[in-house]
Amino acid sequence: MPAKIPATVVTGFLGAGKTTLIRHMLQNAQGKRIALIINEFGDLGVDGDILKGCGDEVCSEDDIVELSNGCICCTVADDFIPTMEALLARDQKPDHIVIETSGLALPQPLVRAFNWPGISTKVTVDGVVTVVDGRAVHDGQFAHNVAAVDAQRAQDENLDHETPLSELFEDQIACADMIVVNKTDLLDASEADTLTARLKSESRAGVQVVKASMGALPVDVLLGQGIGAESDLAARHEIHHHHHHDDDEDDHDHDHEHGHDEFESFIVTRGEISDANAFAEQVADTIRAHDILRLKGFVAVTGKPMRLTLQAVGPRVDNYFDQPFGDAPRNTRLVVIGEAGLDQAAITAALTR
Repeated sequence: MPAKIPATVVTGFLGAGKTTLIRHMLQNAQGKRIALIINEFGDLGVDGDILKGCGDEVCSEDDIVELSNGCICCTVADDFIPTMEALLARDQKPDHIVIETSGLALPQPLVRAFNWPGISTKVTVDGVVTVVDGRAVHDGQFAHNVAAVDAQRAQDENLDHETPLSELFEDQIACADMIVVNKTDLLDASEADTLTARLKSESRAGVQVVKASMGALPVDVLLGQGIGAESDLAARHEIHHHHHHDDDEDDHDHDHEHGHDEFESFIVTRGEISDANAFAEQVADTIRAHDILRLKGFVAVTGKPMRLTLQAVGPRVDNYFDQPFGDAPRNTRLVVIGEAGLDQAAITAALTR
């Protein structure tokens, strides 16, 4: 039975930086095939054009699907489900599916659509990532250009036009598994920390709030792609080597690399576990206690020939049996990713007790 394909929902208001985040992700996909479903509104067709320039080696043009029938949550059955089914029916299946939605509609119906028969066995919800404009939110607005967001909403007759933007914003925060505070280069350190703390207090327990500028986040943090696979990266205890900057280097390069050395990863191994549900609970507790961004790996469950794949982003822990262990040793291997400074000893102890 093939492994399920993880799907990430990226939401946030117009102007928050979703497209920049996704473009950075595609440019740094390291050979992963990423299929992109863009929920396009009115004249936002420019989004698709920008992303189509991302280079055939990552995503050929047919990997980008635009849903142009308005709001994604209102067209789940007639638009989204067939699109997903078509993607899953391909010979060359994507490694990851990313769905960009406008932030004007609730992601909940979309997330529920993953329970659809025929999809639920093939796809897993990797997480809902909410992108916010850090500068605007800090200044007490929800978007850099509130009028543009309202104009976008007016174009779609499926949307309710009564709910204040502030409530839509609260909904985005409430359903997020990870919140990306973008444009933090426009805030000073204390402003960024205050905003991060506030958003953390307004979201569910265990939701990670990550700072970014220019949409630059390591793909492993955003998608959890390929972690759990053997790699020299995990053995080095960091996702990206720290780049030393010479003073004469131009600032553009500095911006591009900035941020990647603020994350680290390490591996926890243990023997078989007896109760998969209890272990998932233990993982969730550990994530909440230690501000872990992502956790992913394989678990050996006593008496089960199949290995259990476990992946978590924020408070969402997903597990399913994916394939027989065969000749592989029956042990449990988890990759933990977080911001630099994780208490590796305490986390290891919590996951192995």
